[in-house]
Amino acid sequence: MAEQDRNELFQPGRIAGVELKNRIVMSAMTRGRTPGGVQDDLNVEYYVQRSGAGLIMGESSSVSPYALGFSRNNPRIYSEEHAAGWKKVTDAVHARGTRMALQLWHCGRNSHPSMQPGNVMPFGPSATPPSDEIKIRPGGLPPVTPRELQVDEIPSLLNDYRNAARRAMEAGFDAVEVHAGNGYLLDQFLRDCTNKRSDAYGGSPQNRARLLLEVTEAVCEIWGEDRVGVRISPVNRAGYGMHDSDPQPLFNCVVDGLQAIGIGFLDVVEGETTENAVPPPFDFDDLRSRFQGTYIANNLYTPERGNAAIRSGHADLVAFGRPFVSNPDLVERFRLGAELSEMRRESYTGEGAVGYTDYPTLETAAP
Repeated sequence: MAEQDRNELFQPGRIAGVELKNRIVMSAMTRGRTPGGVQDDLNVEYYVQRSGAGLIMGESSSVSPYALGFSRNNPRIYSEEHAAGWKKVTDAVHARGTRMALQLWHCGRNSHPSMQPGNVMPFGPSATPPSDEIKIRPGGLPPVTPRELQVDEIPSLLNDYRNAARRAMEAGFDAVEVHAGNGYLLDQFLRDCTNKRSDAYGGSPQNRARLLLEVTEAVCEIWGEDRVGVRISPVNRAGYGMHDSDPQPLFNCVVDGLQAIGIGFLDVVEGETTENAVPPPFDFDDLRSRFQGTYIANNLYTPERGNAAIRSGHADLVAFGRPFVSNPDLVERFRLGAELSEMRRESYTGEGAVGYTDYPTLETAAP
């Protein structure tokens, strides 16, 4: 790869009113290596290893005890202890000149009573169960039919997001990202496969987008609009049987609403995250044209595609996920055009350093 073809990713960027040393974003990835939900020294090491990125998205962090799912070892951000754990990470990453944002997460129906306080049933927009097993690590559990979230419970949910946003600020993050993709609670409200409501939060695209916009506004009350972003995944059907009958007008409506709020950045999973899957047609350029803030292009990008996306104006920043798992020095490998290490899928989640902090860099792998 010629030097001139690599320049865009290595130019300084901006997000949330702060300068980034490059335009490479480490995407938020759920690694399940945080026992008790509080960041420890191993988590600090993991993020520091990958601090060549201009911006690191801290992995999805549950906004309340009722938001838990996927793994009992996922991080959380609703207590003073959680904030203090994350503060160790942000301090170490900031010391290396890298910015961090935290992804605020609620699993919604993609949970299980065994993960809920008092073993209560998880909730979703409607009483529609996931199509496959609940991905509780290790192993899995059969899906359950969630209860429908009641309208009078929504103010409490919004307060959960406000509290989590405050805790993220205490933890020293530079920005926060509302997770509204990949089949979790806010995505469940957006899509007509999971949202069967007939009230103000169901039916039309505007109604299905209502909860996401209210959550975003609640988080902006704490952070201000320019330091808040949202992740969406318009055609990602990976896991839990997610889909929508007409995604283009739905997500055009979503982005129009987010633009009206004035959020600082939009993180878009462009396509499917499952390998070899063929997503339905979708015009991401149209989506991008509706948003005037910082646009993060995400999913299966290469350095060449990333540079082209920035050069064309389609993207301001480009996010990389799986390559960062197995290449802690991914940015340097991109800079040199070096070969990338393959990810060991069997240890993507688990416990301890294996498959987490034990991947070699070019320097440590050299004979």
